[in-house]
Amino acid sequence: MATGYYSHPDCHRHHMGQGHPECPERLDAIDDFLLASGLDIALDKREAPEVALGDVSLAHTTAYLIHLKDLAEQVVQTGEPHALDPDTVLVAETWTAARRAAGAAVAATDAVIDRELENAFCAVRPPGHHATRSQAMGFCFLNNVAIAARHALDVRGLRRVAVVDFDVHHGNGTEDILAGDERVLMVSFFQHPLYPFSGTEPAADNMVNLPVPAYTKGMEIRELVEAIWMPRLERFKPEMIFISAGFDAHREDDLGQLGLVEADYEWLTRRIKEVAERHAKGRIVSCLEGGYSLSALARSVAAHVRVLAGV
Repeated sequence: MATGYYSHPDCHRHHMGQGHPECPERLDAIDDFLLASGLDIALDKREAPEVALGDVSLAHTTAYLIHLKDLAEQVVQTGEPHALDPDTVLVAETWTAARRAAGAAVAATDAVIDRELENAFCAVRPPGHHATRSQAMGFCFLNNVAIAARHALDVRGLRRVAVVDFDVHHGNGTEDILAGDERVLMVSFFQHPLYPFSGTEPAADNMVNLPVPAYTKGMEIRELVEAIWMPRLERFKPEMIFISAGFDAHREDDLGQLGLVEADYEWLTRRIKEVAERHAKGRIVSCLEGGYSLSALARSVAAHVRVLAGV
């Protein structure tokens, strides 16, 4: 079976303004590097559908969805962007792009569960892991991974899923949605203190948070993963693993100050894949989160995807 690669042109059309780090060029950089490296021919490329609102409601409140949809319609009608916070701007193309991003995660989940694909990577934007049940923030509008995880549990009937988040920023939105759900184990590391200035006190026992100081390097992260993540994942025995794949912990990324390199992302992916092969029939769905140094992002995604595809 192949590794799926989900994306859509609509994900390129969401643009929050000149100079914004979460820009369409992120996806262009990834696509160009995969093409130049020859990795693209090893992937099963699929277009992301728009997510069903019923799936979105598994992770977000009805009031929030109504509010976001109404704002999106207002922006389309007036042509005026609407800032939800200083970094998170709703433009005419945002609602469709967000639905494509979440739709990719759900479609990939179905394809992997149905054994059409061994695993999948979703090259989508906007990212999702800061979106809480009732709030857009931190470049995020819909929480792609949380929606997909709940779809796997509530629609497809899996009993246990794990979420692995290796973005430089704490996945506060995913934690907000999934904390206390005993069917989910979430493991993460992130730089602290750093936006969104949360995660030092886990919200529930199913959250395994590893806040690390600025300038922590890859080998230190690997030691923490082996000592703390891996025993919890092994005991939990997830039936599927979802990855919030942020590559802004790379040493070249200016939005954080951690010291990871491509080899660290390769190692992380391999360790996650080993857990999936032991307990989850290899089932992994990975969704792009952060990563804003275009060259480092493209190289890191390639390292990640190469392990997923086994090439």
